[in-house]
Amino acid sequence: MATLASDNPLAPVRKAVGDEALLTDRESLALYSHDVLSKGAEPLAVFRPESVDQLAAGIGAATAAGIAIVPRGGGMSYTSGYLYKGGPFLLVDTASLDRVIEVNETDMTVTVEAGISWDALHRTLAPKGLRVLAWGTLSGIRASVGGGMSQNGVFWGARNGTAVDSAVSFDVVLADGTVLSTGSDFFRPYGPDLTSLFAADCGAFGVKARVTLKLVREANAFAYGSFSFADHAALLGAMSEIARAELASESFAFDPFLQAQRMKRDTLTKDAKQLGNMMMSQAKSGGVLKALKEGAKVALAGRSFLDDVPFSLHCIAEGRHQPGVDADMKRITEIVRDQGGEPVENSIPKILRANPFPPPNSMLGPEGERWVPVHGFLPHSKLVAAWERLQDLWAANAGEMERLGVETGALIAATGRTSCLIEPVFFWPGEHNPLHRHAVEPDHLAKLSPAPHSPEANALVDRLKGEVIAIFREMGAIHLQVARTYPLKASHSPEGWAILEALKQQVDPRGMMNPGSLEL
Repeated sequence: MATLASDNPLAPVRKAVGDEALLTDRESLALYSHDVLSKGAEPLAVFRPESVDQLAAGIGAATAAGIAIVPRGGGMSYTSGYLYKGGPFLLVDTASLDRVIEVNETDMTVTVEAGISWDALHRTLAPKGLRVLAWGTLSGIRASVGGGMSQNGVFWGARNGTAVDSAVSFDVVLADGTVLSTGSDFFRPYGPDLTSLFAADCGAFGVKARVTLKLVREANAFAYGSFSFADHAALLGAMSEIARAELASESFAFDPFLQAQRMKRDTLTKDAKQLGNMMMSQAKSGGVLKALKEGAKVALAGRSFLDDVPFSLHCIAEGRHQPGVDADMKRITEIVRDQGGEPVENSIPKILRANPFPPPNSMLGPEGERWVPVHGFLPHSKLVAAWERLQDLWAANAGEMERLGVETGALIAATGRTSCLIEPVFFWPGEHNPLHRHAVEPDHLAKLSPAPHSPEANALVDRLKGEVIAIFREMGAIHLQVARTYPLKASHSPEGWAILEALKQQVDPRGMMNPGSLEL
């Protein structure tokens, strides 16, 4: 990376974009140097452009002055996506680039600026009866569309793929300030897929400025199912079969520990609010009487319906016609019973679908514990073996984990016909960082008690995370949100890696764009 051009490195950037676009106060620099898990170096400044032209001008001026560019979306990263320690850099926050440019109902596309959140986009499209093909992650109240295109993500619409599968084309600002458009505005690909070269790049190739996405009609018929399983093999067998048959738009599961954590989280007051949202959603699709019946069932079930459930599976089926989705849920239930599972009250998928983007309070545990996930995507054939390898790891470290208060649970989610996500989650005592204090709702944060900083517990979590990633690597797993955490180079052939290095050289010859991300 080039050295700084002067003793006042921000001068050319200030000249290009003005003072108002740059934050240099101590509070902002501290906030933007933290993600959910870790701390990086503080940037020279936080650059918050108000337009794509200003974004391009600022990036071009910074790199010409020898300042690296590190892009940040909604800040929900836990893989050091926007944390950097390699020298002076400008942190680019695209949150002000949040406009919906065009909703094209004729061609079924939507074009947005990259800083818009998944939640804001969903709320814009909902009155039109539209949504994006794969329409965001659970952190979508803060996570941005541009971040989703760069880091990739999955949850809502998982039957249709991950976030980047919704993209048609990008406008990307390259390291020299050039704005590159990656392809057609209605069809992908047109020849070699240039959009894919910038998808899931973790900001190593450029900063997303605009994104055009595929639209679908919102479903108007829904069915919900929750199920209990005695063991992991039965659960995973059922999830795989449901995924292969494409019966559920979303299918996700909790192990006993994470399930117990979830049931502790929200207050009854918030449950009541969520129940109201759910009933309004039900009224739109099935009438007021159905809404009242479903709401009464959830209220009566309360929080006790999972008390004796070891593993729980939650499925949402959606479509155009109620008999069709009811038939899908009936088949899901048959698969569950074939695997030894049984139906339980289906409150969780109902409430979650009615409240798809909850506040990010779960970035801390229910008692204020630190929290971080680590994940791997595996084919159905390897799920049971991977799960058992993880349990062996926990057993081998049980003494240290108990001594230091480190606990683990897991989310499992189907991700299309070919794979499932296994996401172990760590909870441990420790202090809250500036991002926690910024993102978690103040009334919720006030009820939590941070523990003192625990270097030993932090080190144990860091080691266990590394060992989980090594297990996934041995089993051929792939990862989203690669950033600076997952071993991308080791997963590629030398020939494939050479192509990625050549692309990096072409779009960023001086190595100024998010250096170190993707191991490039």
